[in-house]
Amino acid sequence: MKKHYNTVLSLLEKCKTMSELKQIHGMMITTSVIKNVIPLSRLIDFCANSEAGDISYAKSVFRRIEHPSVYIWNSVIRGYSNSENPVESLIMYREMVHRGYAPDHFTFPFVLKGCCRISDVHYGKCVHNCIVKTGFELNVYASSGLLNMYACCADMESAQKVFDKMPKWNVVAWTSLISGFVGNNQASEAIKVFKDMELCNVEPNEITMVNVLVACARSRDIDTGKWVHSRIRQLGFDPFGLSFDFNVILATAIVDMYAKCGGLRTARHLFDKMPDRNLVAWNSMISAYNQYGQGDKAIDLFFDMPIAGIVPDQATFLGVIGSCAQLGAMALGQSLHSYVLKTSIGTDASIGTALVDMYTKNGDAGSAQRIFANLQKKDVMAWTSMIVGLAMHGHAVEALHTFRRMQEDASVIPDQITYIGVLCACSHVGLVEEGQRHFGSMVDVYGIKPTAEHYGCMVDLLSRAGRFEEAVKLLEEMPIQPNVAIWGALLNGCEIYENVDLADQVRRYITELEPHISGVLVLLSNIYARAGRWQEVKLTRELMKDRRIAKSLGCSSVEMKLLSS
Repeated sequence: MKKHYNTVLSLLEKCKTMSELKQIHGMMITTSVIKNVIPLSRLIDFCANSEAGDISYAKSVFRRIEHPSVYIWNSVIRGYSNSENPVESLIMYREMVHRGYAPDHFTFPFVLKGCCRISDVHYGKCVHNCIVKTGFELNVYASSGLLNMYACCADMESAQKVFDKMPKWNVVAWTSLISGFVGNNQASEAIKVFKDMELCNVEPNEITMVNVLVACARSRDIDTGKWVHSRIRQLGFDPFGLSFDFNVILATAIVDMYAKCGGLRTARHLFDKMPDRNLVAWNSMISAYNQYGQGDKAIDLFFDMPIAGIVPDQATFLGVIGSCAQLGAMALGQSLHSYVLKTSIGTDASIGTALVDMYTKNGDAGSAQRIFANLQKKDVMAWTSMIVGLAMHGHAVEALHTFRRMQEDASVIPDQITYIGVLCACSHVGLVEEGQRHFGSMVDVYGIKPTAEHYGCMVDLLSRAGRFEEAVKLLEEMPIQPNVAIWGALLNGCEIYENVDLADQVRRYITELEPHISGVLVLLSNIYARAGRWQEVKLTRELMKDRRIAKSLGCSSVEMKLLSS
């Protein structure tokens, strides 16, 4: 056996495929090397944890071992925690304990990863108890595994408690906590932890910085984002300042932070400097241009992608279709629709919702309804896009009918935007009582706090119906200050019913508002003109002149189609 021992170890070291491994396994059996724990461990390790391995083969070998070492147990548990069947890692761990084997500080991170993969916090807590009982609670591997497990299972309170007992010099622990808060949509907490980390003089690494930049992007905190970028420069790993070893992930996170926070000029400057741009970087720029009303630049960037050899994905099309909706680019939107239908993302609910929104904003309610009807799964965003689109384009009755259908689906709960569409629809067709009922159920049934937009819809509804006393009462009872849109809704009703007295009262309030109120002042001037009160017309126009308020000009756009013979 001894003469074959070194040969087998050498072959295992060079092994690249399962076919080679099986030949080595046969050799180990015929030469009895299989009885030696070191080559056996390496055999199991290859099967369980290498890219070319086979976890099922590892388990079949494992079952033939009478007394597996803790290392071998760990290899199999680790293999299953990374496999398509992570629950097996928990089963193997339970068997290990029941058979009297003592887990070590490597066992716990592997089994806790299995808990993460299936989000089983209860099993994770059982493992936590075992860690405490066996004295591994302060071990850096075990405690880091616990922190990650609780973060993966959205129990950040427990994750924080684990962190509080860990050594504060450990950059991995700080990064794990920051990553946990980011992953659980608590961006502000993640930034706070990073600031505490800086106070403790723990030097962050590039992974830390990527997570903090994501937190800044999600919280739209550009000031902290700029400070983090400055710290990256100080630490010497600013990807835009290095001529070698370009970190595309960190560079993309920096670009994404500036883009999401509205610093589009800086984001584009850095994007253009990137020697290697991944798809995420392209999508960040396209999405930001769409979000901040620069749809034309989003579309230009989209057309640059094929030149750079980048294939667009679902996120790309969401941004570009949104830009088509914003610009009224119907022809391009239709072309994108045709393209996605030929791909695997054509049936995606978010793409379908974006297309519904694009067609409704372009006034093609028929196409929007056909796409909506074909959506296999309709979430609240899909329903809302259809309702708001119909309401805003004069199809109020259909919008309300769609809302009633939505309410029949118990799995979908309307949100603030849904109710803006519903109340707008009620206003367009003068359904006062139905609008009041929906407003009441929004607050009492769904617990949605009304915003200025909801109050504006209600004031518009009541004013259009000539029910001014109720409109004024609602204005007085509102917990928020009326804005220009709300006063404009009331004045709109005053113009319809020639209620000059109420318009006089409104004038006292609107003169104290922000200067960009041209539409409201023009409406007020028209009310006075129709009533023949020319002195008030003159005063209103003089007010506009004194404040240098110009009447907003209307405009139309025409989309040019490129025709080829």
